[in-house]
Amino acid sequence: MARARRRRRWSGLLAGAAAMLLAFAAAPPAGTQTAADTLGAVRARGILNCGVAPSTAGFAQPDSRGVWRGIDVDFCRALAAAVLGDADKVRFAPSTPQQRFAMLQSGEIDVLIRQTTWTLTREAPLGLAFAGTKFHGGQGSPVNRASGIASARQLDGATVCAQPGTTTEPDLADDFRANNMRFTPVAIETAEEIRAACVAGHCDVYPTGASALASFRAIQEENAERCALLPEIISKELLGPAVRRGDWRWFDIVRWTYFTLPTAEDLGTTSQDLDGFADSRNPEVQRFMGRSGGLGRSPGFGNDFAVRIGRQLGSCGEVSESNIAPLGIQRGINDLWTRGGLHHVPPMR
Repeated sequence: MARARRRRRWSGLLAGAAAMLLAFAAAPPAGTQTAADTLGAVRARGILNCGVAPSTAGFAQPDSRGVWRGIDVDFCRALAAAVLGDADKVRFAPSTPQQRFAMLQSGEIDVLIRQTTWTLTREAPLGLAFAGTKFHGGQGSPVNRASGIASARQLDGATVCAQPGTTTEPDLADDFRANNMRFTPVAIETAEEIRAACVAGHCDVYPTGASALASFRAIQEENAERCALLPEIISKELLGPAVRRGDWRWFDIVRWTYFTLPTAEDLGTTSQDLDGFADSRNPEVQRFMGRSGGLGRSPGFGNDFAVRIGRQLGSCGEVSESNIAPLGIQRGINDLWTRGGLHHVPPMR
């Protein structure tokens, strides 16, 4: 009898343990969440919520009529064309450096497409995923021209104006430390205030991307020549679109929307002559046009997604020509790989 009771007790314990193991196996790991369906939410809403910078000429800035312009803006529109069929179905949500990641994490925006540098400490700890590099840049050091400073090596003891939440101050701190120099940081919240401080000479230097200086000078008019860029480029800045980690279907859609723009330029298509490629015998063109391959089915944005982007936005070259070229910024490393640039994307197959 005692032996039978022990067997029953052990059977009960083993059954309970097995049930617990099954429960643990079925449960998600601690700290994880069910991946959001961003594509479904965007389509149900009928509009894309796109995070951009508040005012950076050439990248994201409203014009005199309130219409947003810039390469970041055009990328938002390309994404709307891909998933909603209409490049105008975008709500632009300007954000400060301190706000941008929280806006993405909370779901206030569907994608962050602004001058945001891709780094490990942003991607992994914040639960984000960068879908590519839309613009290759580097951090420079603009100074007030009247200061007479001609090199970053003359900045020992300088006062540095920088925006909190950006990579600019840490990059400059690394450069100062490597060259055994000191500086005094001054935190200024907005890019507009930093530009004003540079023009007024309140700070010795304000670190920023070299392309951002061209944007700054484009809107300064009579003050355009008051700030000069020192020759040293002290960091590499890979600027790319970011999404929430875990929603990998949305990640694929954002990534391949970006890849479509350089591919269009590589194939020689433009927004004006795209239909002329419909009868091309080139297999790569046929896949791009959605005539073969079925490339858009798996991510979920339809086989003609590249055609929708191409008709409404064109190619990477067209986007650059309309937004960056007027500022006097040469494409340089942002050109296609076939012309000495760094834009080299996977084939559509």
